[in-house]
Amino acid sequence: MRKLDGSTVLLGLVTLFLGVFLLLPMAVVLVKAVYFKGHFTFAFMAQLFVHPGIREGMWNSIQIGVYSTVLSAVIALPLAWICVRYRFPGRPLLNGLMLVPMVMPPFVGALGLKQVFARCGSFNLLFESLGLPMVDWLGSGGMLGVVLLEVLHLYPMMYLNVAASLSSVDPVMEEAAANIGAKPWTIFRRITLPLMMPGFFAGAVMVFIWAFTDPGAPLVFEYRACIPVQIFDRLSDMNENPVGYVLVVFALVTSVSFFLLSKWITRRKTVIPSGKGAALASERVPTMLGYAVIYFLLTVTTLIALIPHVTVLLVALSDRWFMTILPEKFTTEYFRLAVTHRLAASSIRISLVLSAVSTLVDVVVGVALGYLFVRRRSLWTEWLDSLVMLALAIPGIVLAFGYLACFKDISFGRFTLDPMVDAFPLLIICYSVRRLPYMVRASYAGFQQLSETFEEAARNLGASAGCVLRRITVPLVSSQVIAGAILTFSFALFEVGSTIVLAFREQQYPIAKAIYLLNMRLVDGPNIASAMGIIGMIILSISLVVTGTILGNKMGELFRAR
Repeated sequence: MRKLDGSTVLLGLVTLFLGVFLLLPMAVVLVKAVYFKGHFTFAFMAQLFVHPGIREGMWNSIQIGVYSTVLSAVIALPLAWICVRYRFPGRPLLNGLMLVPMVMPPFVGALGLKQVFARCGSFNLLFESLGLPMVDWLGSGGMLGVVLLEVLHLYPMMYLNVAASLSSVDPVMEEAAANIGAKPWTIFRRITLPLMMPGFFAGAVMVFIWAFTDPGAPLVFEYRACIPVQIFDRLSDMNENPVGYVLVVFALVTSVSFFLLSKWITRRKTVIPSGKGAALASERVPTMLGYAVIYFLLTVTTLIALIPHVTVLLVALSDRWFMTILPEKFTTEYFRLAVTHRLAASSIRISLVLSAVSTLVDVVVGVALGYLFVRRRSLWTEWLDSLVMLALAIPGIVLAFGYLACFKDISFGRFTLDPMVDAFPLLIICYSVRRLPYMVRASYAGFQQLSETFEEAARNLGASAGCVLRRITVPLVSSQVIAGAILTFSFALFEVGSTIVLAFREQQYPIAKAIYLLNMRLVDGPNIASAMGIIGMIILSISLVVTGTILGNKMGELFRAR
């Protein structure tokens, strides 16, 4: 009998793991959407087209996704062009500030924006004092506020992908077109834009999927006429009413379809990367007017993007803020409560532990897979690579709904996968599955940059494969591994969709579920929730700065569905 090598065993185990905890839950959801009380029926699937409330939710979710994607592109494209094609003082700092909005999840930003953009919020009170008419900032029942938050949170994701693609466009092609008389707009439309389109489209797909399926901001704004919230509202009767499964199927099919379309376009159009010298040569020095325009655009964009952060900070520091433009009194008491209040303090400890454990799983699996994907390319690794990245396309609320349908009442002795009994096992698994692509992409980038010469030299001296991996390979890619681990930990810390679905018992609430419940508590709930959000924002800020410093332009690849 042929002895299996370590790489084959690892590939088999990871394939089995993803099959059970990624594909199986989705298959169960698909079956339960059409199989009810012992009979196959498509009557409930028809509700997508005939039920007015569901149709409205579908249309509203699509609008949120489309508006968020378009506005993110409008912001990200000029910013990426400026930061990649022009050389000016302060560019590294301003380039880093582009990532600031990512440190605050939309549902946290909503806590502050409700205070300042509500009908009797700060902006309308300011307008009233100036004799101006009030504005319905959160019009359409709250959709405007949801879109605004999604755009301010997600445009850096678009920016990272566009900037990475634009920096890979060979300037020689543009110079050749200019030499034969092509105008700048023609060069951009006929050469630059098509070459950067794969990265742009990959970023657009990720922004759309995220905004389309994010339940956090709609829940805080109490905007319930959208698919993610309608899925959340049907958790209580999922065994009696299959409509919840139907909504999950719709969200799943839509997200995966866009993911596959992105992969097809990305593989169909490949950008030939330019050399580092060519990229530097393509950078231009702006004129005096150009400096003014660049600094104005970057400053205004950063200030607007910081509005949610500032408003959440004000809510966290306000001791009394009612019917006034600014807080009447400030206090740090809510920051103390954020780490001492029973629910708040417990949720922070729980999230730190769950995120750390899931990150450890992702580091071990992600580094091993990154190595195999680079050094052991085969049809199996190609397929498994696609399966790993598929987790980016499956929303957290959809995957968690599938877990609830698939593993409820499943126990093995004292160990249980039933989230109503113990949510921790499935939360760790869900965090690991959803963040594994980041770890794989980070380690993949490190192994791509690492020459095999060092490994071959060690093997020639008699070192075993395990020794080479442990003593040579992993230390040389440690910076990328650390960056991926930090990013994985940070995003798991504020996972929203799967957390609000799987955490049933108060003593097991992670940060996201605690913030959601505290926000609904009268008097001091929003203040404590905002203070918790600021603490989380500080952790995410440090994580993104460290990750961006280590990975540079390659950071955009972590958010690319490919």
